[in-house]
Amino acid sequence: MVVLEFAMWPMNQGESVSPYVARSLDIVDKSGLTYQLTPMGTILEGEWSEVMAVVTACFEAMKADCNRVETNIKIDYRSGSNSRLASKIAAVEGKLGRKLST
Repeated sequence: MVVLEFAMWPMNQGESVSPYVARSLDIVDKSGLTYQLTPMGTILEGEWSEVMAVVTACFEAMKADCNRVETNIKIDYRSGSNSRLASKIAAVEGKLGRKLST
């Protein structure tokens, strides 16, 4: 199972890029994968081919009308493990003995 965090934005579309980010989030939401939106990116959970297909679809949608696209990607693979979006946070909270703001 893969946990992938990515951020993607156009470099040539001015100061506010939220319309382009929203287009990507529509793709993410319709993918059916587990995800978490953060202020600085989006975290996906799934098999390698599934999460990479979503990132590729977001890139293809963005490059359609953006001449320059920047992307940051972090990937964590762990064999046989699922529901890691929740379990990774729960593990840290368990060590602290309290809930954190997520």
